[in-house]
Amino acid sequence: MTQDERLDYLLRCLLAEREKYADIRVPDSLSEKRRLLRGLMNVRPPAPASEDFLKVQDAYLQGRLVKRGVTSPRDLTPVRPGLYLWQGDITTLAADAIVNAANSQMLGCFLPCHGCIDNAIHTCAGVQLRWECSEIMRRQGHEEETGKAKITKAYNLPCRHVLHTVGPIIRGAVAKADRELLAGCYRSCLELAAENGLRSVAFCCISTGEFHFPNELAAKIAIQTVADWQRQNPSEIEVIFNVFKDIDYAIYRRLLG
Repeated sequence: MTQDERLDYLLRCLLAEREKYADIRVPDSLSEKRRLLRGLMNVRPPAPASEDFLKVQDAYLQGRLVKRGVTSPRDLTPVRPGLYLWQGDITTLAADAIVNAANSQMLGCFLPCHGCIDNAIHTCAGVQLRWECSEIMRRQGHEEETGKAKITKAYNLPCRHVLHTVGPIIRGAVAKADRELLAGCYRSCLELAAENGLRSVAFCCISTGEFHFPNELAAKIAIQTVADWQRQNPSEIEVIFNVFKDIDYAIYRRLLG
């Protein structure tokens, strides 16, 4: 199969899963087809998929990844020993683990083609990730607590694992408890990574954006918490602060000296 054939196959399969999609016409343009595929994957409930579907999906997503390019932590220059700053798409970073800013349901973003990192990670990983998350949450029996973390496979992402953490949502002034919960996200991820023998972790800007934590304060908490953890656990895990927006890159660059 070519990539175009894989794309058409995946669209046909996903549209056939639900009767309400019967009137949806597959668009002609490649960009609109890709957008439709992402949207269908985003709204698909957690459920197993057939072996044939997964085989085609995985080949398609791996092909897309090759086109986008992969960055290895070995290609980065540390700003401090064991600490890196990198601006780019976290779904192309081949660290041992990347961190996903999840919501308390832990199932990924269900808004079609939404711009959050949770949406991007689940889209690029494939439908297996939502199914694994749903099984974790089913066994847990309740929503994920803020400041805690879970680990999953990464599927079609270039990293080995995804660490999912729920950051605090800010409504008004930032309270002391919000600061402590955000610090808890970073500590929980690092402790979980250490428990699983991981050597490199890439953090996104947890709780900023959709959760409205002020960018600079969030960066200060992230840097201090990671620095304290690395000081107490020397030479255990290398940390990459991954930023996407120019404003966050400028903040981290200034704070890291």
